[in-house]
Amino acid sequence: MPLTILDPNTALIVIDLQKGIVNGNFIHPIGEVIDRTRALTDVFRAKSLPVALVNVAGRAPGRTEQGPRSSQTFAEGWTDLLPQLDQQPSDIVVTKRSWGAFATTDLERQLKARGVTQVVVTGVVTSGGVEATARQAYEQGFNVTLALDAMTDIREEAHEYSIRNVFPRLGEIGSTQEIISLLERRSSAS
Repeated sequence: MPLTILDPNTALIVIDLQKGIVNGNFIHPIGEVIDRTRALTDVFRAKSLPVALVNVAGRAPGRTEQGPRSSQTFAEGWTDLLPQLDQQPSDIVVTKRSWGAFATTDLERQLKARGVTQVVVTGVVTSGGVEATARQAYEQGFNVTLALDAMTDIREEAHEYSIRNVFPRLGEIGSTQEIISLLERRSSAS
């Protein structure tokens, strides 16, 4: 579904833009994803809309087919949010231990306490943390928007599958500029 509207109280959720992840082998230049996410954080903050910065510091405890469980220790600074995000005291900051940002955190409670009814999701990776967070947000009753040019993946086929087959079932899709334009138009109309 193409992007049509943003609710009056929409929050931005930034997934896993942290020091230990951004040096991965992504299909799109990570610098552009960071720059577009920063453009969104700047506008959301300027409009006094919530910004949630999410990092990952572990994973769910279940068994998988991908080998033995590694230790849950990370190199110093691995979980640190990127300084380019310019974390502010008003930001919601949560640390997840699963793919999605809602399952192992109090993000839902914090957003609902602020009256949020819609979320815009950005970050890495498209088919992992971004998709899982979008699914969980949708299941919790939030309207979901996905900023397609502010996310990337390590596998082209996984990225494309999420965009073409999963995201249209969870919400609306738009570019960073389309989202910013809707925010600007909405505030100039009030």
